[in-house]
Amino acid sequence: MLLLAETVSRLRVRWNERPLTEQDFHRLCKRNKITLQEMPLRVSGFYYCVMGRHFIAIDSKLPPAKKLFVMFHEFAHYLLHAPQGTATANYHGIGRRTRTEIEADAFALCAVMPKTWVESDRFAEFAEEAGFDMELARERLEIYDRFGL
Repeated sequence: MLLLAETVSRLRVRWNERPLTEQDFHRLCKRNKITLQEMPLRVSGFYYCVMGRHFIAIDSKLPPAKKLFVMFHEFAHYLLHAPQGTATANYHGIGRRTRTEIEADAFALCAVMPKTWVESDRFAEFAEEAGFDMELARERLEIYDRFGL
């Protein structure tokens, strides 16, 4: 997880210091030449790379907080798991929870529920006001407890 923090520091978006927004996500995609596609999907979202071009697809039917989490989860696949010239696809919520899925979740949770929230006695209130369910909030607390992020 320390490698995650080092990699993310180069983004210059104050990841895990403040809650990142959809506007932050769009800026990161533009800066990294990632094409975003929002459409009705049967999965929450996925990242894919074809012929050296990067794409993130997001289910347009998701509620705002879940959509934001999935956006940053898929961006994490680009940032941490992008292929070197071969085609690939990573789907959110499909299949086993592999190391790459756990890393993408950790990146997304720290992006949308920063450490400052977790260290506050109002964490549950912040998470609820932002629209995050208690399962995601519990996962965020586990990341903090285990890795200090």
